[in-house]
Amino acid sequence: MIGEPLIFAAIITVALILFVKEVFPIDVTALALLAVLLVTGFLTLDEAISGFSNKAVLTVGLMFVLSTALVKTGFVEVVADRLSVMGGGKWASIGLFLITTSIVSAFINNTAAVAIFIPLALNLSGRFQISPSKILIPLSYAGIYGGTMTLIGTSTNLLVSSMAEEHGIVPFTMFEFFRMGAVFLVAGTLYNIFVVPKLLPSRAGISSLTRSYHMSPYLTELKVAADSPLVGRTLLDRQVNLKYDVTVLVILREKVRYEQNLRNFVLKEADVLLVRGTLENFMTFRDQEKLLLLTDLKMDQSELMGEENTIVEGLVTQNSQVIGKTLKDLDFRKSFNAFVLALRREGRTLREKIARITLQFGDTLLIFLPKNRLDSMVNNPDLAILQEHEVELHKVRFWWLAVAVIPAIMVAAASGWMDILEAALLGAVILLMVRSITIQEAYRSVNWSVIVLIAAFVPVGIAMERSGAAALLGSSIAHVGSFFSPETAPTAVLSLFFLIAVGLTAVMSNNTAAIVLVPVALAVAHELGVDPRGFLFAVCFGASTSFMTPMGYQTNLMVYGPGRYRFGDFLRAGAPLNIVFWFLATLLIPVFWPF
Repeated sequence: MIGEPLIFAAIITVALILFVKEVFPIDVTALALLAVLLVTGFLTLDEAISGFSNKAVLTVGLMFVLSTALVKTGFVEVVADRLSVMGGGKWASIGLFLITTSIVSAFINNTAAVAIFIPLALNLSGRFQISPSKILIPLSYAGIYGGTMTLIGTSTNLLVSSMAEEHGIVPFTMFEFFRMGAVFLVAGTLYNIFVVPKLLPSRAGISSLTRSYHMSPYLTELKVAADSPLVGRTLLDRQVNLKYDVTVLVILREKVRYEQNLRNFVLKEADVLLVRGTLENFMTFRDQEKLLLLTDLKMDQSELMGEENTIVEGLVTQNSQVIGKTLKDLDFRKSFNAFVLALRREGRTLREKIARITLQFGDTLLIFLPKNRLDSMVNNPDLAILQEHEVELHKVRFWWLAVAVIPAIMVAAASGWMDILEAALLGAVILLMVRSITIQEAYRSVNWSVIVLIAAFVPVGIAMERSGAAALLGSSIAHVGSFFSPETAPTAVLSLFFLIAVGLTAVMSNNTAAIVLVPVALAVAHELGVDPRGFLFAVCFGASTSFMTPMGYQTNLMVYGPGRYRFGDFLRAGAPLNIVFWFLATLLIPVFWPF
């Protein structure tokens, strides 16, 4: 029947629109989709909850814990910093740094790797007098394709392997990805060194990162004082936009918001202005118009820039506990012994009071704090402090064991001594028992949004097959092969499949794209009468190598703010690399995994 596939397709289409538009958090949308499939009969109750016991989901959760234990030691930072100065010349050092990023990303969560390396990349840009925008997109790309080299390098690989095993296919081995991943590493590194710097403009300044916020458009709040020249006048009267290069987005008077015709709005004492601009312009605006920064401290510009205090940019990390909370909820000043002067969210114009804005992954906070609190802020896992700082090994209890566990897990899994889930569980338990990582740190390290998203979406593959949508879509894609000879048809269809995976990942989660495509890949292989393994690897590599959009991969979002990028920068730099990888995948996947 054509009815069930169409109903399923309609449900999935609505879900994908919600994912792209981010009407709700992505894990909420995934759970809602799961509930709809359960209610409509596409899934039984046992099937609906099967994702929460899926091997890949559990392994991904454990790898978050193991990665955090390794990061906690500072070992990765020390190695990366030492290697980055061994290359000699400018681009040799940068190339070695990017290769190190890729190799580390093959073993630990690549968002964790990129979070560690952003300050080091900015240090390199200062050392060699290169704009950070020339290095940060290559850093993100290096983390992305580095994760394709091993089974544990990205959650997508683990997920596809688990789904394949459920269909009676031999699970992927630890280093089965390595040959194709190594080709991507070589091609990607050469592209990052010789091509990307020519494609990207110098958007971020070369000066010390501690002053880079002068160029960054933030949202802040200013209050009209009693003696302000703005009292009884309009923004147009005072030529605010022209004189100070700031934009007043909203005026708050008591509990009333005003957003229209602000230029002609007559201001009163105690009005609050939500203003977008740079810190330097904020300060000029504040001083000349006698406005008040809404902070808990009374300070003038000399105090703000004084020797005893400093300002840093803090990036909200992927698994930060501040996500979903406001500064007011956090009581930020008390919790961090610092306070937020301004906030920036790339691609969005914020129009709420800073204290009431719900923080998201990738938000950048402009933080004022005493200099003697800087080290503790740098070591806080909730924020990646974009500040040049000394790199050293943190000799926590049994730090060497945390360094040894991940290689030991890989050896055990690769040699067949243990299943990857068994090895990861044993490694995590050992680290917890010797207190290399506490149970509280372990809970905090897990990105529960990712876990819930994957677990809720795994049953979608079951529903896709049951509805007949997978077979119908697989048959349609396989039909493309009829335009080619029998010898080249599987390769042509695989090439198309890789492109579809890249395209889907450009607008949604890589795991979501993989879950949708695995049943289709199996149906396509069945339709063509070939081994499905090559198509499954096309899903893995295609879904894990999306470079063209900031939302295509989480590491892209992480560098968006620090690099002062625009959406077009990712398209300009990423599209050619996706084409190169598409060509290499089309050429080599059938060689490495024959049909």
